[in-house]
Amino acid sequence: MPSVMGLLEERERAARQQVEALQADLREAEAVVERFVIARETVGQVLAEPHRDRETPNAVAEAWPVAAAGAVPGSVVPTWRDGLDVSVLAPDYRRIMEALGGSGGEAMDCRQLAAALGLEPVPAKVEGVRSKAKRLVARGWLAEGRPGMFSVVAGPGAGS
Repeated sequence: MPSVMGLLEERERAARQQVEALQADLREAEAVVERFVIARETVGQVLAEPHRDRETPNAVAEAWPVAAAGAVPGSVVPTWRDGLDVSVLAPDYRRIMEALGGSGGEAMDCRQLAAALGLEPVPAKVEGVRSKAKRLVARGWLAEGRPGMFSVVAGPGAGS
């Protein structure tokens, strides 16, 4: 007869493998969504452009504004670059940036960050904050000096 601990460890291992597979699927789906958002924005810009003779490439570049519209919940986190500020982020991401910006430049872990956002520091909420913070790090909005310690990067923090 197998031990109870052995059975639990086996099921835990299987659950972890399933989580890893789902995370990989999620990353792929996010990449697909990001490509569609970029395509939609590009088509919208092209269709919104008035019909005129395209004298120079500079005329086309001047017709497209650099500033992005405000984001809505569920929108893709853009890669940070000069000229962007936190208003282009979805509300949840904006709140994370504001909480870290209000910390006096000190790095915060996800438990502290969840508490600063008014969330209960339970694993489900903390992991949700961790996922969003990691996405902000990957897109250049935040820095992760030590593993699990997040802080605002000088450029994006200046725009808040």
